[in-house]
Amino acid sequence: MFLFDVFRSFLPLHNSIGFGPADFIELALAAMLVLMALVWRPWIQPYALKLAERTGWSMLLLALLPVVLRLALLAHHPVPSPDVYDEFGHLLEADTLRHFRLANPPHSLPQFFETFFVLQEPAYSSIYPVGQGLALALGWAVFGLPWAGVVLSVAAFCALCYWMLRAWTTPGWALVGGVLAVIEFGPLNQWMNSYWGGAFAAAAGCLVFGALPRLRHGPRTRDAVLLGVGLGMHLLTRPYESVFLFLGVVLFFIPDPRKLARVAPDVILVLVPAVAIMLFQNKAVTGSWTTLPEMLSQYQYGVPAALTVQSNPVPHRDLTREQALDYKMQLSFHTGPETVRSYLERLEYRVRYYRFFFLAPLYLALAVFLVTIREFRFAWVALTLLLFSLGVNLFPAFQLHYIAAVTCLFVLVSVTGLERIGRLRAGRTAARLIVFLCAAHFLFWYGLHVFDDAEASLAMRPYETWDAINHGNPDRRIYVNRQLAQIPGKLLVFVRYYPQHIFQDEWVYNAADIDGARVVWARDLGEAEDEKLRRYYPGRAVWLLEPDFRPPRLTPAPPSPPTL
Repeated sequence: MFLFDVFRSFLPLHNSIGFGPADFIELALAAMLVLMALVWRPWIQPYALKLAERTGWSMLLLALLPVVLRLALLAHHPVPSPDVYDEFGHLLEADTLRHFRLANPPHSLPQFFETFFVLQEPAYSSIYPVGQGLALALGWAVFGLPWAGVVLSVAAFCALCYWMLRAWTTPGWALVGGVLAVIEFGPLNQWMNSYWGGAFAAAAGCLVFGALPRLRHGPRTRDAVLLGVGLGMHLLTRPYESVFLFLGVVLFFIPDPRKLARVAPDVILVLVPAVAIMLFQNKAVTGSWTTLPEMLSQYQYGVPAALTVQSNPVPHRDLTREQALDYKMQLSFHTGPETVRSYLERLEYRVRYYRFFFLAPLYLALAVFLVTIREFRFAWVALTLLLFSLGVNLFPAFQLHYIAAVTCLFVLVSVTGLERIGRLRAGRTAARLIVFLCAAHFLFWYGLHVFDDAEASLAMRPYETWDAINHGNPDRRIYVNRQLAQIPGKLLVFVRYYPQHIFQDEWVYNAADIDGARVVWARDLGEAEDEKLRRYYPGRAVWLLEPDFRPPRLTPAPPSPPTL
């Protein structure tokens, strides 16, 4: 009981020995050093090395680990609720695929359902490629839950990251890299706790970058097929960034272009289905084989970010100061003509986002990695990362999943740097300590989320900067959805915004089969126009949602005026 009281709070006057945050950090570091010296080498290392040699068992363990750890948090952190328009777009794509369609027929009253990143004509469809939707649809079909597709994608990425590293380094360091993948991109990561995507494209990158060195040592059909599968998965997820992925593959074979010529037929053959799916989606959604849905959306609606600056440049009132600053900076990059200066300013600003791919202790390994670029293979790694960074920077918006394909290369950078540190005098201990600090960092925050209601967890939450399991929780949507769940029957919900409403805070999102859904969300277009939709849905109870109230106000809609 005394021990529990000691760790009940990280505030000096609220625990029995008067410790503050710095005291606990020092105590934790000392305990870690002692634990590492006593336990790590004599007990864990021999078993870890044996496991690392067994590829199948290692991949199975690394696939299960993030799944089990995330499911253990469900009591305090349930299945994520979508909140951002990108997420709703991917969920619509998944729902469309579940109906064995690439697009949905247009609704007869599309003006009520206009919303972000969704086309209403010539077909009702998400503007996104099918990749992330396929992952969500798989989880939806097998487990009845689209989030299951997210979890499976993360599991596949963590396992394939180890498989990829086996082609670049020793089995032991490959296992270390797989564990780092679980720590960095597992249960606490935003890719696990949202529907934006990231892990699916990252798994595709693992197939590509794991197949390349294997093909260089000896071209085999299996590795060529895996390379083609990875390229195809990424093409169906991030078509624009696939240009840089294909270019990176070509650059890898510069020392021996004949090997590329040998594997190219197999790779192209595997790529044909992915290209066909993309073309058929284009035709089904836009009516043109060569017009991407996103291109048609830009033609029909323009660039939303530019409209934001013109109509309402004030950030959402619920954003933190840091989020508001980031919001303004991102918007500034969407306006005005592109110049070398604006390109470089955008590049400099986005450097901070790469923190996502490295825990703080791994920056030491990153610095040491720079020594290895004298070898062609590691120079190629650095060049590929630079290629993605410079290429994606041409696009005015930026999200971390845009460069998800090279996530395993960032892990490779960390592992290579740790391996080089281990070759120095007393370097093995230093490398182990860095890995141990990463594990301790993860276990600390994971433990706080396990005991989420504890005073210690609540006290430390404001200092959380690394994971995303608590960030952007859509409390208002959860609040409204709970209210709607208590109302029986089929519903028609008109959404009415204030004049100063931030237009990114969109609420009108519907299922692939709008008419068959229990809840239909529609824009409030005024009494006369709304009456058209009321008549179209005569059997639905009509409600009015005003999301700009705090909390959002959901009330029965006034009855239609009597007709004369």
